[in-house]
Order: sequence, then C-alpha cells, then structure tokens
Amino acid sequence: MRIEAYTQVQQLYQSQKVKKSQKTSSTVPGEKVQIQISSLGKEFQTAKAAVASAPDIRAELTAPIKAKIDNGTYQVSAESFADKLLQKYEEMR
Repeated sequence: MRIEAYTQVQQLYQSQKVKKSQKTSSTVPGEKVQIQISSLGKEFQTAKAAVASAPDIRAELTAPIKAKIDNGTYQVSAESFADKLLQKYEEMR
C-alpha cells in the first residue's frame, strides 16, 4: 500500500478543518433534513478515492529489481542508500 501518497493527501486537508453542522431541536418528525457537503469535503473524497484505486505495488518499478535479485546481480550501495535516507528525513522535518 502506498502510505506516503495517502498521508500527503491527509496532511493537505488536515490544516483546513471543516465545520461540523449542529443538530437543531426544531426538526419535526418526518421532516426531510438536507445535508450539504462542502467543496473541500468533496475534494477530499475525490482524493481519497484516487489513492484507494491506485495499485499498492508499482510493477513497472519493482519488476526490474525482482529480476536482478533472482539473477543474483542486485547490489545496494550503502552510501547511496544513506544519502537517500537522510534526504527523506530532511524532507519530513
């Protein structure tokens, strides 16, 4: 599952809170109640659906790596890995 994409979308909308509607006691039993979803809420639902429909594993990226692992030719540069790890840490700060 691509958690990174979901958390980015969630962080985008987390800063803008949607006001909750208040329940009024003046409703009559049997009376129709209308609910309106804000445009921000609709955008959030659309983004959430897009993330949910995205594949968990991107085969076009993982297939070459799997082939190298199967062939025994996959090598990881510790320096490159450390650089990318530090870069990701700095982005998250």
